[in-house]
Amino acid sequence: MAELIRTNDIALVAVVEAVLADAEIPCHVADRHASVIDGSLHVIRMRVLVPDDRESEAREVITEAELGEWLRPARG
Repeated sequence: MAELIRTNDIALVAVVEAVLADAEIPCHVADRHASVIDGSLHVIRMRVLVPDDRESEAREVITEAELGEWLRPARG
């Protein structure tokens, strides 16, 4: 799985999930519940993950949705 975004912004995660769902790109939000337990410390952040073979497509879709500033650098 490729990590696209790492954040504690639940609104951003919801929008990214919707954008990916519209593009029929499966995603998983890791650490969703752990980040809530963490509270305001921001030690544990939610991570939006997609299958490795869909990473470039997912990055393009997120960028087209004007959310590209939130993308983590691609693994090289």
